[in-house]
This record gives sequence, C-alpha cells and structure tokens, in this order.
Amino acid sequence: MKSKILAVLLLISILMNIYLIQAQPSSKDLLEMKDKINQLEINNSEMSKQIYRDNLSIQNYASQLDLYREKIAGLEGKINNTPSGLSGAAKLEAPAVMQKVDYIEDYPFVRQQITEIGSMMNISVEIKPGKGRVLVDTKPLMGVVFQDAANTAAYTAQKKTGKDLSGSDIIFSIDATYEVPSVDGPSAGALMTLLVVGGLNNLELRKDMTMTGTIDKDGHVGEIGGVIEKAKAAKDSGKNLILLPGRTAGSFNILKRQEIIMELLS
Repeated sequence: MKSKILAVLLLISILMNIYLIQAQPSSKDLLEMKDKINQLEINNSEMSKQIYRDNLSIQNYASQLDLYREKIAGLEGKINNTPSGLSGAAKLEAPAVMQKVDYIEDYPFVRQQITEIGSMMNISVEIKPGKGRVLVDTKPLMGVVFQDAANTAAYTAQKKTGKDLSGSDIIFSIDATYEVPSVDGPSAGALMTLLVVGGLNNLELRKDMTMTGTIDKDGHVGEIGGVIEKAKAAKDSGKNLILLPGRTAGSFNILKRQEIIMELLS
C-alpha cells in the first residue's frame, strides 16, 4: 500500500516538474519583459514630469487670474471714483524775452543777427472734462519749451486747490510774436499756475497785471532772467503791475519789491 502511495506521489512530482520546466519563460521572453518594464518606467517618469508641469501651469494660471481680478477691481474702483470733469478758463499776457532774427546784407555775404527783445505773449488755459491730460498749443510752434512748465503748473494748481484733475484736461494756448528760446520758457510757469488756479476757482484776474517766474512742484517761485526787457514790454503794453520773484525784484530798483507767495493764489 505504501509503495503505491509513494509511486503516486513520485508520479505527481515528476508531472509538476515537467510543467514548471515547460512554463518557465525563455531568455527572449525575459528580455521582452525587461523592455516592457523599462518602457513603463520611462512612461511613468514622463507622466510624472507632465503632471508636475501641469500643476505649475495651473498655479500660474491661478496667479494670473488673481492678478487680473485685482486689476479689474482696481479699474472698477477708478471708474467709480473718478470725479466728474471740472471746467474753467482764464487768460493773461505774460512778458518774455523773444529772439528776433534779422538778416543783414554785407556784400558779398548775408549774415544772421539775433536780437533778444522783450515782448508780450498771450497765454490762456481751458479746463474741461477729459482724461487728465495737460496739452500745450503754441504759435509759433514751440510746445517743447512750455510742456514741462505746463505739467508743473497743473500739478501745483491741483495741490494748491485740493481739486482732483484726473478727470479733466488742461489745455494751454500760447500766442507769441516771436519764438521764445528754451531757456526762457520756464519763466511762464508761475503765471500758468495762476491761470489754472483762477480757472478752477472762477477768479476774475486783473487785465492790467502780469507775472513772471518759474514754478516748482512745491509751489516755490524761482528767479528769472531778462527782467529789464520784460518790465519794459509790460509797461509798453499798458500793464500797471508786474509780479516778480522776490530776489529778482530786489535786483531791479525801479520796481516795487513783491515777494510772490502761493497763498495769494487762493
């Protein structure tokens, strides 16, 4: 009986070994399996990298979205808070030192002679609803000479009056007989500031008065040159009062000293 059992067990063992031997993969199968595993690892690495990139993209998009939301909120706030445009106008004559060019025949040549003379120019300002721009229109063409003075005048007038000009355009018009040299352009700054303040407050400015002097963003009036020529031009045009920076007036003894104080503009 035992011998029969042992014989059966031996037979089963032989059959199992035969099956396992037959089921064992070949070297080719092993190589294919390794290639598949390697490819899966590569695919997994690529997918991990793609997921990382996608996560970064999502974070960037979220950050950009937040930024755009902030910008939209800021623009909406500006739109809601932008004051209605202000209106006003004022004008005065301003003294300036002009450059007169004469051509003199000196046979066989023609030479150019430049003479600096005092003259008056008309300066006016118009304030109207707009986009907060400061514009300068000049005749003859010399807008660059006055643009900085115009910007400073608008800023100083806004600071002095406390009125928001972000919803208004300020348009200066300057009409001169001759071209004003760049070195003398800033001397109209104080008068341009006075015009903006007068226009905003609907002030009636004296037509027999004029003013000359530079202006800075703190409202300080600075010295100017050509005071004698400017004073003569103002007198010849019928002006009874010319306002000068204090130091400049002190160097010109036929004029009464007048310290220009920005509080007088309010």
